[in-house]
Amino acid sequence: MRPNPCLTLAFAIAIIPMTGHAAGDAVAGRAAFAKCASCHAVGPSARAGFGPQLSNVIGRKAGSTADFKYSPAMAGAGFVWTEDKLRAFLKAPSEVVPGNKMRFWGIGSDRQIDDILAYLRSVRQP
Repeated sequence: MRPNPCLTLAFAIAIIPMTGHAAGDAVAGRAAFAKCASCHAVGPSARAGFGPQLSNVIGRKAGSTADFKYSPAMAGAGFVWTEDKLRAFLKAPSEVVPGNKMRFWGIGSDRQIDDILAYLRSVRQP
């Protein structure tokens, strides 16, 4: 029995949105990170500025880099930055860590957040 090409195409179209962009695009994420770069740095020579450096932020305890003075709210947050936690924070920083000192309203685009997370994954340091 031959597969129905219409059903095969319909199935492919149905699964692309679920799997096609969830990982994000690191190149687009680098461009989207430009709005973060005025305060945050990533890469081998990253240092704190107006905000903490974000190299290896995924898997790092919140408020834990030694070269940045965190707000009491962030220093006492008590969680590790997972991709889900970062996604929520990038969308609504003051909801995830009330009282943090980051002056940023958030990113409304899930795609842009996925791209930024892909970029952060791509610049992880050993």
